Amino acid sequence: MKICYTFVPTNIVLVIMKIEDVIKSTVTMDDAKKVILNIMYTQNVINDKFAEIMKPYDLSSEQYNVLRILRGQKGCPANMCIIQERMLAKNSNTTRLIDKLLLKDFVTREVCPDNRRKIEVLITQKGLNILNELDPFVLEHEKLFAKNLTQAELEQLNTLLEKYRTIN
Repeated sequence: MKICYTFVPTNIVLVIMKIEDVIKSTVTMDDAKKVILNIMYTQNVINDKFAEIMKPYDLSSEQYNVLRILRGQKGCPANMCIIQERMLAKNSNTTRLIDKLLLKDFVTREVCPDNRRKIEVLITQKGLNILNELDPFVLEHEKLFAKNLTQAELEQLNTLLEKYRTIN
């Protein structure tokens, strides 16, 4: 559903658009198709807004994800396998992402002393500083999308999405 805001002098009126209206579909769709389209469309809306936040910092959402993973290591290095398995986009080219972050001095990369085939990546202070600067903007981004839902609805949506993506 696309959400549009109509500004009235003292009120904001929330107008919720059905996915059929957003994509200007004239064919009848079953609910299963509408759910997929809604999720895909919503993902694009969220990603576009997030990209606006990252653009001034010359970061992609995947690079940001790597930095968050490395910050979560609390000073311990992570190997490429750990980073890859924790990535939101599982098809990301982790090596390429690390290379780009290296050029920005946001990470360091070293060969593991115990296993020379293993590469260890560590976030730098510059990388931590950029994340600290981005944190309030990312929090605002999360709240922007959550503000139309109650706490109970947010919990229910999380439960439903987790249930929906579980394939038996």
